[in-house]
Amino acid sequence: MASLTELLPLPTRWSFSARSGSRNPGSSSHAKNPFVNLPTKTKRLLLSRCSVVKESMISSSKPGGDGAADGYSVDCVVVGGGISGLGIAQALATKHGDVAREVIVTEARDRVGGNITTVEQDGYLWEEGPNSFQPSDPILTLAVDSGLKDELVLGDPDAPRFVLWNGKLRPVPAKPTDLPFFDLMSFGGKLRAGFGAIGIRPPPPGHEESVEDFVRRNLGDEVFERLIEPFCSGVYAGDPSKLSMKAAFGKVWKLEQNGGSIIGGTFKAIQERSRSPKQPRDPRLPKPKGQTVGSFRKGLAMLPNAISAGLGSKVKLSWKLSSIRKLDGRGYTLIYETPEGLVSLQAKSVVMTVPSYVASSLLQPLSEVAADALSKFYYPPVAAVTVSYPKEAIRKECLMDGELKGFGQLHPRSQGVETLGTLYSSTLFPNRAPPGRVLLLNYIGGAINTGIVSKSKSDLVEAVDRDLRKMLINTNAVDPLVLGVRVWPQAIPQFLIGHLDLLEAAKTALEVGGMEGLFLGGNFVSGVALGRCVEGAYESAAQVSNYLAKYACK
Repeated sequence: MASLTELLPLPTRWSFSARSGSRNPGSSSHAKNPFVNLPTKTKRLLLSRCSVVKESMISSSKPGGDGAADGYSVDCVVVGGGISGLGIAQALATKHGDVAREVIVTEARDRVGGNITTVEQDGYLWEEGPNSFQPSDPILTLAVDSGLKDELVLGDPDAPRFVLWNGKLRPVPAKPTDLPFFDLMSFGGKLRAGFGAIGIRPPPPGHEESVEDFVRRNLGDEVFERLIEPFCSGVYAGDPSKLSMKAAFGKVWKLEQNGGSIIGGTFKAIQERSRSPKQPRDPRLPKPKGQTVGSFRKGLAMLPNAISAGLGSKVKLSWKLSSIRKLDGRGYTLIYETPEGLVSLQAKSVVMTVPSYVASSLLQPLSEVAADALSKFYYPPVAAVTVSYPKEAIRKECLMDGELKGFGQLHPRSQGVETLGTLYSSTLFPNRAPPGRVLLLNYIGGAINTGIVSKSKSDLVEAVDRDLRKMLINTNAVDPLVLGVRVWPQAIPQFLIGHLDLLEAAKTALEVGGMEGLFLGGNFVSGVALGRCVEGAYESAAQVSNYLAKYACK
């Protein structure tokens, strides 16, 4: 679950980078699904919980067919109905339908979307998971293919982003011409960052660096403490002294590797792009202006719900995967617990987009090494606290032309506040709060504050309100209207030092173990931002397509 990730990154020119809804309306009911109306003999075998299902009992049947079958076979099963899983299924349908004709998405919950959670009540519309996305072409393509082009909403690209420093909310520079004037850093800190960016700094140490070590070495202490440390809290709710620069912010890490310095790598990347033939952009896609973020008219949940509606009966809700077995030849047998009993499913390929700890448990019988590696990824807790105040509760010095403007604010750990950051939801997108009210989404917890899981909801609200009164809300303002408090015990996978090694160990173990056609996907693979999950979905779909193409030729 990427929370502040999409809203408060540093602007692209300075950035290190870069689940929700009701039951699927397009799905047919389980009671009418021919694939769960299994013969009595098969049901007895499945209900016996026998770990081996005889291959002779698996017959081929197309999803949506009219006849009952002992089981059914598909080209690909995507395990997990979050944005990654749904994105993979849609990409397979729209770009690789020639080889991936039959695709099933299975989701253990009774809804799609994973951690995307949009709530609408009493004139308010708010998110309790991810809040927005950066409108890259992949996610715009996903939205357009889902029929949501006219539902897209974008934030004001000129709206400022703030960082709390010494009791004041200070704007983050949005473009190079802002550098001499913004007061978040001292003149000496700006000089240090400039010299380091061009290569006047200590050389790389020859081992995997943390985000903190990399930034301090390249750009100095002030950039780390006042920009990157709160940015890491916003993206990962993580500890930058433990996050891997290479894994968490690989694009910037590669700049130094490829060009000798951040600036040198940037120029080299620009030159390489200019020499490469430019692919024509899909004319269907909207053209966002500037550095902004996006959502939909009725919130992020519109995207997974629209994808699910388009996929129809290919999406299976309340299907909990209990076991997966490799067949003697190619392919896999998956056993699901469903509201109608156990169901057997045969697939040529499988993509696991569930969290790594769920994948670890499911893959243990297939590969202990892979399961062990996947079990080591860490997901700290994060709480999303949504509150509303009357407009007059906002401090006058935080208003622009009498209004609260901006994307939101981030809070370095050194500034004596517990809240990671606050998003100005009612400012960012239209129709998120009634007239005269301000809607604020606050995130609290993370890798450095795991104690939130033992706090009551009222305790979390009190902490957020206390923090807000230190910099944004008048101290004598009325108590906030509490709309939602959602605690995610395992929220965002941490890309810690060694993350890429663990991921590669898991993939290699599956490959060496003969688990061809079994792929790992989801945010612990692609990255935690919503946009990266979508980009990773297209990448996973291409992998599946290549495998199925080779499968068909053998």
